[in-house]
Amino acid sequence: MTMRKKVRDENRIEVSSGNVFVDLGFDDAEAQVLALRADLMAQVDKTIRARGMTQVAAAEVLGVSQSRVSDLRRGKVEKFSLDMLVTFAAKLGKPARIKLAA
Repeated sequence: MTMRKKVRDENRIEVSSGNVFVDLGFDDAEAQVLALRADLMAQVDKTIRARGMTQVAAAEVLGVSQSRVSDLRRGKVEKFSLDMLVTFAAKLGKPARIKLAA
């Protein structure tokens, strides 16, 4: 009797749904919220970096501690609500808008 090893096809390519969170198994509604949070977090971080702000300076503008800015810069999306990220964008003079698809 011979044993067969199950070989993983490491070159297998799967087509994305367009939302990584759906691809990871989250239901559609939760995946949309997670994608919005991740996108908004990236835009807030991009704005902070473009302005050459230190974490301390950004914390002052955003009204949070430096460690919260550090979490934002490191992409810890689970630590930030959509509301908080919208508030951060507004405080940076970049009001966020959500547009519903037709």
